[in-house]
Amino acid sequence: MSLATILVVDDEPEMRRLIRSFLVAEGYSVIEATNGMDALDIFKKTAIDLMLLDVMMPYVNGYTVTQEVRKTSNMPIIFLSARGDEWDKVKGLRFGADDYLVKPFHSGELIARIETVLRRSIQSAHKNILLKAGPIIIDETNHEVYLEGTNILLTRKEFSLLSLLVANQNKLLTRTLLMETVWGLEYSGTERTVDTHIKTLRLKLHTAGSFIKTVRGLGYKLEVT
Repeated sequence: MSLATILVVDDEPEMRRLIRSFLVAEGYSVIEATNGMDALDIFKKTAIDLMLLDVMMPYVNGYTVTQEVRKTSNMPIIFLSARGDEWDKVKGLRFGADDYLVKPFHSGELIARIETVLRRSIQSAHKNILLKAGPIIIDETNHEVYLEGTNILLTRKEFSLLSLLVANQNKLLTRTLLMETVWGLEYSGTERTVDTHIKTLRLKLHTAGSFIKTVRGLGYKLEVT
């Protein structure tokens, strides 16, 4: 019996072959995809326990794949990339990856990362993920927001914006970061879209809307007073 089913997504055949050999030796079941489009198709049709996802690929990159997966699933995703700058790692995690591994890597490190992420996923599956800021409570597992105990209805974009702000309380989040994270890199609109959604979000939060502070010329941050 295999430990888990892992989808390996990479456009380099040799890299896929190498990773497969590592995983099969440890007892994992492996499915391969050569690009992001195929990965999403497999994800929709097959039960996957974890995805090893190359960041830079033709057609659909790893960031976009992760955004699509996160619309319906919290399945663990580990980014694989030759780019090891700190900002690249931060960006990957902000897009929804559970971990970020820089190529080249040793088999032992890969297996250890997989075991850690799978263990964390199993633990979190047994409890709701709650974010709190003053009277605001966000139930990320059930995609619900409560204000002083009352459920309030938000659009998907409003929910994503509020979750980012609450998870990063007292930290400046630029308009560019918010737009790239919530709308995606391929979005062709302007940063005014962020402003419009923040305005509506403030109204729905009533007095708690004042917690969302505008940092003129830069972006927004959430401060509970």
